Amino acid sequence: MKWTLGVIVVLALALFGLFKYFQAETKSHSPEDTIAFIGNDMDIMVDYCRPYKKEREIFGALVPYGETWRTGANEATTFDTKTDLLIGGEVLPAGHYTLWTVPGPESWEIIWNSKDYPWGLGWGGKASREPEFDVLKISVPTETMDDIIEQFTIAINAQGMSLAWDRTKVFVPMEGA
Repeated sequence: MKWTLGVIVVLALALFGLFKYFQAETKSHSPEDTIAFIGNDMDIMVDYCRPYKKEREIFGALVPYGETWRTGANEATTFDTKTDLLIGGEVLPAGHYTLWTVPGPESWEIIWNSKDYPWGLGWGGKASREPEFDVLKISVPTETMDDIIEQFTIAINAQGMSLAWDRTKVFVPMEGA
């Protein structure tokens, strides 16, 4: 009995070690970042992982059009607001959300979801998002940029939030409600 318990403990520790190794290895290719903005009646923090382009075709290929994207790499991107926000004419209540997108060639759907997810993808390689937990969805137009953005970037300023990677950028107007 003691021998069996010892084997189980050693196996559990080995699996945990492997998980931590793969997690660290993955994050070295898409490092974590946190952005925060306080001002204009907004108090927002976004945690996400920032993949690199690495000469790949991004939107319509690596990130397929018309499919839910975890909006970064690794874990689902989180969006925290301490204040109610007015986004697309609707109020996003103060709270903790995961941020998802459905990219398209001319517009993106931006989705705030109330559920936390341990990883951004399920076993089948599809986004983990469960639509029944969606709190707010809006559509915003895409912009084609002249310069290439090598690393996926989320930025927030007094006018709203931008998401940019490769030659594509979307802007989500927002303000304190």
